[in-house]
Amino acid sequence: MNIVLVTTTNVYRTSCTKFVQLNTVAPSHSKIDSILNESSLFHVTMTHTFLHRPKTALTMLGLWLLPENYKVPYLIYRSFQLSIQFTFLLFNFIYMGVVWGDLEESSEGFYLLFTQATLCLKSTTFVMNRTRLIRLLRFMESDIFATNTPKHKRILAVQAVKMWQVYMFFMTCATCNVLEWAVVPLLESRGPRVFPFKIWMPADPAMCPDYVYTICYVYQAVTVYLSATTFLTIDFMTVSMITFASAQLEIIAEKIKQIPPVATSSENLKAEEVKSRVQHNNKILNECIQQHQAVIRFVGLVENMFNVNIFFQMSGTVAIICIIGFRITIEPPNSFHFYSTLNYLVTMVAQLYLYCWCGNELTERSQVLRDTLYTSQWYEQDRRFGSTLGIAMECMKRPIIFRAGYYIPLSRPTFVSILRCSYSYFAVLNQANNK
Repeated sequence: MNIVLVTTTNVYRTSCTKFVQLNTVAPSHSKIDSILNESSLFHVTMTHTFLHRPKTALTMLGLWLLPENYKVPYLIYRSFQLSIQFTFLLFNFIYMGVVWGDLEESSEGFYLLFTQATLCLKSTTFVMNRTRLIRLLRFMESDIFATNTPKHKRILAVQAVKMWQVYMFFMTCATCNVLEWAVVPLLESRGPRVFPFKIWMPADPAMCPDYVYTICYVYQAVTVYLSATTFLTIDFMTVSMITFASAQLEIIAEKIKQIPPVATSSENLKAEEVKSRVQHNNKILNECIQQHQAVIRFVGLVENMFNVNIFFQMSGTVAIICIIGFRITIEPPNSFHFYSTLNYLVTMVAQLYLYCWCGNELTERSQVLRDTLYTSQWYEQDRRFGSTLGIAMECMKRPIIFRAGYYIPLSRPTFVSILRCSYSYFAVLNQANNK
């Protein structure tokens, strides 16, 4: 057991190191420039910049907004996709009822059950919250978030490219995991035929004809791949919007830093020029405050739409990590099942960290913004500027916190707490199995 835990820890550290590198290394200039050159009206294509790839994937999965010209065919396609997912969930429940009481068999079906249940909840709430989604998309394209300088555009482009890189990293991990699960039964020649996943199926793999076995096999493999794609894409729709809000806070801080003093000893400004600069500086400060309030409203809209999904996923992740850790102690080392399960564990932990990291970045950016206001050259401005600045700083004492279920803050301490809770349950489960 100690060897297994050491192996799990090493793999987890390696995965987190790669994930942190993806978020700390600056994206290539060619990718950023390609985004900047897509349109001169950058704020009009804001949703395209941040959500183009998740939108494309969700459209192919039948979960995006209904197209104007093909509503009926798209609804039929969506119903077919959702029926596949819910049928798979139903088969999970039936299997759990059949093997109930057998700890080893139940543990293998539990983490798949939790994952599929979370997916069905995400898909259903995403489809039903059509009005909220439209409002969010329009909010992202509003004039308050418009960027007019190359530096501000680059801030958004850097964050958009970073999200794309992380999305591809997770999709690669998920694809490898699904391939591992799908290939394992084909490589194991010992014993009777089995399906890739232990769920109830209407056919017995050991007794059914070859064509029935093939149909069931393909059904499981394709359904799980579609489930993984949907699961990750909806998550990245959420974290991309949170990252967009963080980028807007960074832009506000940059605007504050660029506010010039009213007058310096090296400048000989006329009275009219001083008055014009005072008015200009107050205008910029008011625009920054309005943009900050818009970011707060935007984060609130994102939280209202996705907080139930995130809360259910975080709660389920506690059980998933616990059960997968238990499965790793049961699986023989150096087997296909061992490494595929370990890969799934690392992916789930990294996905949980992604949420906590994005929420933590949002909170830190809001705190840094308040410090930026204080370190600005407010002492070189007029009295009105100072009064407005003081009120703004007082309002910003409360940082922006994204909460799951309106209760759990997305932060690094939350991530650590979930891991500790999972390990506690794992220790109890492992002790019960050893008795």
